Amino acid sequence: MNWSHHYATINGIRMHYVEQGEGMPVVLCHGFPHIWFSWHRQIAALAEAGYRVIAPDMRGMGQTDAPPEPSDYDVESITGDLLGLLKHLNIDAAVFAGLDFGAFAIYDLALRHPERVVAVIGLENPAAPHNPEEAPLSEYQRMGEQHFLHIEYFRVPPRADEELAAQPRRFLHKVFHTLSGAGNYFDCFKHPPGTSYIDAMAEPPALPWPWLSEVEMEFFVSEYSRSGFTGGLNWYRSMDLKWQQRRPLEGVQSAVPAYFLGSEHDVDLEGFHGDDPIALMRAIFPDLRAVKMIPGAGHMVQLEASAEVNAILLEFLADIHRQ
Repeated sequence: MNWSHHYATINGIRMHYVEQGEGMPVVLCHGFPHIWFSWHRQIAALAEAGYRVIAPDMRGMGQTDAPPEPSDYDVESITGDLLGLLKHLNIDAAVFAGLDFGAFAIYDLALRHPERVVAVIGLENPAAPHNPEEAPLSEYQRMGEQHFLHIEYFRVPPRADEELAAQPRRFLHKVFHTLSGAGNYFDCFKHPPGTSYIDAMAEPPALPWPWLSEVEMEFFVSEYSRSGFTGGLNWYRSMDLKWQQRRPLEGVQSAVPAYFLGSEHDVDLEGFHGDDPIALMRAIFPDLRAVKMIPGAGHMVQLEASAEVNAILLEFLADIHRQ
């Protein structure tokens, strides 16, 4: 497909986004280590179905600017990027779908600016209250004293920045497989503190995989080879700051309609969201209209199970359209 690439100065940074189709606007927000291209199979399907699809490179990743300080990745900056994108495109309100850090970005937006959000569609990471007693990086630091933990490895520069930038292909090859339904992130916990993430992950099978071609992998590798990983890592390093900014809204509910799509072997649902993550999400988004789970897939669900994800997204969007 010939993608329609655009660049604009938004919220003080140069942002890159891809836009396809016409109709009700749908903004797709990726996580780490992803880029807009993580959604390329959804962009085409949704645009062909009659939606105006916008997929930005989120702050710090892809071809969007990567400010150097973790404080540049706080809630206000990230929601400001999404609001600025709407303003730039002359869109009053849009449906927002997000996976991984992209999911938390759209939940923050819905809680702070509900008038700009028609609905939220969370993938893999449901909205959840935060531990009011302990900042997240402190909690993860304690966990990382027992065994390898990727968040603890990412926390303090420059080790992760340098090691990942030195081997972008090896890191992405390993992490995409480890986070998929065929991998097992929790095997990384068998390694001691201080292990590098690349060394903690198992060797993946050679490409192509059933869900990812060598050409697709090379696109991710080329983008991260150019940009480096510091911008994405700053989303982790700003977790305590975001925790502080979210505290005043703890217990606040959003009236924005919500939908959730998860997968059977998602690492975050299995290990980081508690025993009943859907109940926690419903406490924040009481108008949670549908929950769908895809068997067999992992955290890379939009690539691992593209046809199923596309069908479910179109089902959710049809329901939103009927509002």
